[in-house]
Amino acid sequence: MFEWIRKTWRRVAGTTPPVVKVLRLNGAIGMATGLRKGLSLATTALPIAKLFADKSVAAVALVINSPGGSPVQAGLIHDRIRALAKERGIKVLTFAEDVAASGGYMLALAGDEIYAHPNSIVGSIGVVSAGFGFEKLIEKIGVERRVYHAGDRKAMLDPFKPEDPKDVAHLEALQREVHETFKQMVRDRRGEKLNGEESDLYSGAFWTGAKAKQLGLIDGVGDLRTICRHKYGEKVEFQVITPRKPWFSLDAFTSRSDVEPRADFATGLISALEERALWSRFGL
Repeated sequence: MFEWIRKTWRRVAGTTPPVVKVLRLNGAIGMATGLRKGLSLATTALPIAKLFADKSVAAVALVINSPGGSPVQAGLIHDRIRALAKERGIKVLTFAEDVAASGGYMLALAGDEIYAHPNSIVGSIGVVSAGFGFEKLIEKIGVERRVYHAGDRKAMLDPFKPEDPKDVAHLEALQREVHETFKQMVRDRRGEKLNGEESDLYSGAFWTGAKAKQLGLIDGVGDLRTICRHKYGEKVEFQVITPRKPWFSLDAFTSRSDVEPRADFATGLISALEERALWSRFGL
């Protein structure tokens, strides 16, 4: 009540301070780890909409800490932010914390200006696929792999079979296509700010925030509070958008077999290991 009175008085008196709405985008993109959902358009659409609900804000800010993940979900989130920014005429600032790499950097590209800490990890503009081959293992332990399929390429890249050069070539062609899309997004968003050879910028390498500034991948070094106070004055206020969590779970009212929780646990464990591998690439 008192907060509403204070804000109303400020509007009447014409002393309302500039407001920056803030949304944190933390974690791997498109990966669910147990009860925790990864970043996706489905999990971020509502908070993103809240960011742009008030056209009177000075700007919106995204604070990013992500090692990447799904290029599709990263692209969808990026596109939704850019569409609303254009529709509402609101400036977007993005701030990298520990990591804004791969798909995390794609999220950062949604900003009209990008900032990072001097020691942030930025970049990794590339595409990677990783897996394991188990064909020798199952042969050693006496297991016979049986796969039935219609379509000559339906079972390509089966980890329990030897690699087929045609399958590897097909995967690499897909990776090149996704990589080209990523590179074009960087060119479109950063344009003449880029300052480096494309062979270096798009090699998949990553750099500190300080080096990323030299390469033109970001606009400056600094944190959310410092940059926004410099831009909008000492009295700038921050409104953090927090995704609302449901107070109940539908699973609690659903009859489930004793097998399903085990499958959920296994899926969550695999996802957690995949996310851990993403973070470990950057020494975190």
